[in-house]
Amino acid sequence: METLIDKQQDTTTVRFNGRMDTPAAQELAKNLDTLQEAASGTVILDCKGLEYISSSGLRIFLALRKAAAAKGGKVIVKDINDAIRNVFMMTGFLNLFEIR
Repeated sequence: METLIDKQQDTTTVRFNGRMDTPAAQELAKNLDTLQEAASGTVILDCKGLEYISSSGLRIFLALRKAAAAKGGKVIVKDINDAIRNVFMMTGFLNLFEIR
């Protein structure tokens, strides 16, 4: 999986390409501190290129949401495909995130 992080003032956009399986989520977790620091602003998780998300990937999203809530920031998830939308619906994540 490829992850691109772009910081512009108080907005950080994270673009995902590929499958966020357990090994990819573990690799992304290494950058979690950097993303959590940005959580005081707006973090946009651009999922247009995301094909699959595992429970480990969902934990990363949840950790970012918790960090943003603690710092007064927000996390926006955008451009999820139907398969990922179904996972979000089954896990209750649709209610936790602002989806665009």
